Amino acid sequence: MRPSPVPAAAGVYGWHFEKAPCPDLDAGRLLYVGIAPRYMANRTSTQNLRKRVRYHYRGNAAGSTLRLTLGCLLGIELRRVGSGKRMTFGKAGEATLSQWMAENARVCWIEHDEPWTMESELISQLDLPLNLDQNRHNLFHGRLTEVRSQARQRARELAVSA
Repeated sequence: MRPSPVPAAAGVYGWHFEKAPCPDLDAGRLLYVGIAPRYMANRTSTQNLRKRVRYHYRGNAAGSTLRLTLGCLLGIELRRVGSGKRMTFGKAGEATLSQWMAENARVCWIEHDEPWTMESELISQLDLPLNLDQNRHNLFHGRLTEVRSQARQRARELAVSA
């Protein structure tokens, strides 16, 4: 595995895109923030900035709300996979999304020992159209919720993908 500039530390990360994932969003500006690890009262998370950012870049839509959002906005077909409970863009779709992200996504981060203390404030004070959680006030929230809902509904109508 190649060395990563992203630290294996707790913190907040933000995503910008050279080309916006849909025409209604501006390119080159912060569209999404996430944290690693999440606050968990009953156990310790093993997540950190490096693991989380890497998963967003190379994982799948079932484990990354950012990938799910981007793929749906880009019109990549969501499919039920495995037992039929998980939804991803399938092998080809996830590869297409990973390539789009490699070409267009830019991530920045700041280390912070308790990133969950910053998340609500960032979402309430910044215009982050790709964040859904705690972000109903955003003008893009309804549209994004609908796009994702329609993609899930279509996936439920299709056969389970290998």
